[in-house]
Amino acid sequence: MSWRRKLLVPLAALALVLSAPAGAGAVTGSAAPTGAAAVANGAPTALAATDFGAPGPYATAVEVGAVTTLYYPRDIATSDRSHPVIVWGNGTFAFPVVYRDLLLHWASQGFIVAAANTPQSNLGISMRAGIDMLTQRNADPNSIFHHHVDLEHIGASGHSQGGAAAIVVGSDPRIDAILPIQPGPLANINSVHVPALLLAGQKDSIVFPFLVKAFYDAADHIPALYGEVRGADHFTVVGDAGPFAAPTTAWFRAQLMGDQEARAQFFGPGCGICTDTATWSDVRRNDLALSVPATAP
Repeated sequence: MSWRRKLLVPLAALALVLSAPAGAGAVTGSAAPTGAAAVANGAPTALAATDFGAPGPYATAVEVGAVTTLYYPRDIATSDRSHPVIVWGNGTFAFPVVYRDLLLHWASQGFIVAAANTPQSNLGISMRAGIDMLTQRNADPNSIFHHHVDLEHIGASGHSQGGAAAIVVGSDPRIDAILPIQPGPLANINSVHVPALLLAGQKDSIVFPFLVKAFYDAADHIPALYGEVRGADHFTVVGDAGPFAAPTTAWFRAQLMGDQEARAQFFGPGCGICTDTATWSDVRRNDLALSVPATAP
């Protein structure tokens, strides 16, 4: 068990408690190895049999601010394209560094990740603030993000209390897709108007799978998918994201980048997650999700 998991396990019984946001930090940087994804015409395109769990083609950097920590492609200032955004909410008493491996993985795939620095994220206030901040940075000619933030393609994700926050933020008209990971119950999915992939852990004894299924069952007004990761407990996503890295990356590549191979992981009669019994102990798609074709028109 990593130090990150050891940090969170004693606090598990207090998960989902609400409080005011907090957090601060300084600017740092890191690099990610280069992967096999291709970039053409200014936008990433998937190669055949892409391993979405492998690092992407971008080296990465981290900027820690008072409210938001940014994980992003390191050479974004000279990028020839705009990069989609993922806003992130932490679990109770956790900070973005706890999920650093997953957030850097997304950044290596070409996303700008705006992670709220609060350990009490349920209201989604700091996640929305991340969008506001990137909107300002995108318009600032002195910023490295100037004209490199794709504000037309924004997703929301988070773990535990932060998963509930991703559902809360899913009512924001700027959000295009949500991916709550083992979300706590303090959210109303009826307010969400975008596609949702809801992830549970088969052996989660904090946010039991039936709680995540309840969100899925209530989401009959949007394309909704439920995936239960085989053998995962509540802290499998902490540190090395393991089985969560590939499907979360594929979901956001499909929803925010128009990646057709990634889309086929979730939609169509032979969807990838539907046949991958090694990763998933239970997969469900509602009627609206079943009506989505494997390839976009």
